[in-house]
Amino acid sequence: MPGALAWSFTTPEEITLALAGVLTVVVALIGVRAWKASRITPEERERQRRAALVARGKMGDATLVEMRGDLLFYTYEVRGVEYTASQDVSGLKQYIPPDLSVLGPVGVRYDARNPANSIVLAEQWCGLRGGS
Repeated sequence: MPGALAWSFTTPEEITLALAGVLTVVVALIGVRAWKASRITPEERERQRRAALVARGKMGDATLVEMRGDLLFYTYEVRGVEYTASQDVSGLKQYIPPDLSVLGPVGVRYDARNPANSIVLAEQWCGLRGGS
């Protein structure tokens, strides 16, 4: 019985199995490419986060403590807890007020459920003094 476990296929069956294998690989490749194309880029994810904070975030007062390159560093307090945060504004330069040269009070929008999630600038809102 050495050949009892061996499979024997006819030529049409071998061709059918080979085509089924190729089809499986092609469908898998198409699926992987579609999945990669549908993923959200980090820039889009950040834009959506800012938009959500503008739409549903609570407003508060903050203090702009430092501007270093494209980063704004600010502090604010929520329910007695002081938060220090930064925001990369490299993609929002056109929304920065031209007269922003002084550190000091700014507006902040934060998520009430996660106060560490905050912004001082977005496409639709500006917490920087002198901004629109």
